[in-house]
Amino acid sequence: MRKILMASVLAALSIAVGLAVIYFRNGSYGFNAVLRRGVSIWVAVDAIDSRLTRSVRYALAHDFTPESGEIHWMTRAPGFETAEMPVLVEGKEADRLLLARVDPRLWRISVHNEPSGNRHLDDWMRDLHATLVINGSYFGSKGEPDTPFRSEGVDLGPADYVATHGAFVAAPDSARLVDLKDKDWRDVFLGADNALVSYPLLLDESGATRAKPSQWLASRTFLAEDHAGRIVLGTSEDALLTLEKLAALLHATPLDLKLALNLDGGPVSCQAIALGDFRRRHCGTMEVQAKGGDIRLLQPLVPGGDMWGLPVVVAIRPAAPR
Repeated sequence: MRKILMASVLAALSIAVGLAVIYFRNGSYGFNAVLRRGVSIWVAVDAIDSRLTRSVRYALAHDFTPESGEIHWMTRAPGFETAEMPVLVEGKEADRLLLARVDPRLWRISVHNEPSGNRHLDDWMRDLHATLVINGSYFGSKGEPDTPFRSEGVDLGPADYVATHGAFVAAPDSARLVDLKDKDWRDVFLGADNALVSYPLLLDESGATRAKPSQWLASRTFLAEDHAGRIVLGTSEDALLTLEKLAALLHATPLDLKLALNLDGGPVSCQAIALGDFRRRHCGTMEVQAKGGDIRLLQPLVPGGDMWGLPVVVAIRPAAPR
């Protein structure tokens, strides 16, 4: 009995020490990441591993140029449209972009942070009474924004930050993307109620991209502005595309984009819409790093955990009546 008691005490102490280390390094976000969703780790796989989707296996084995399928926009409310764009490879659908397009004069766009990571997609939709929620830009080990960030007039994220890619800024009745190549993000944030910096800039006004070549495959989320001043949001269903290929695809689409900015990707790449009788809900399931013959898959250590928390999101709600 004494040995059993000692073993129990040691086990309890080990758990307590482990939790203390997690809290010291990752705050309450670490607790939620471990206790609600389990730990995700990178595991070595080969290019034909059955855990990879068919599209990812194809992308690892081939050099290809993605093409846009037909886009049919549906008006769900004044100034709010949705569509799905097939991503074609050799004439066949290999992925799909879930799209929304909004008029910022009629819809209010805001950004939000919950460092604890205890809100997933459905929580954000409910708590914000939102029409649309997507994941936002990058966050750190404690769930706080990793880039400059302003939420409802409150500045978050690093104050000392060099940004050369892009920013999204929103004020009442307006929203836009800004190329930060020759601008200071602090100046760009002036007058904005909500704003964030992210990277890479997928498309600048010349159609060029600042996405670097890589073999990093993941579910993707992006924000864009078209030449009519509408804000376009997109999330990929699968993980076919590197950032460079996503940029090439957006450049070739009939979306008429002026600027496009990448947001965080992988399992946190999420989108939900609830408008009238229209419902959409999707979160990424895959992220793969490949370098030469070394291929690694991000996988939950304990399968079947809760969905990923989203510390940073972009939300859309109807604008206040004038």
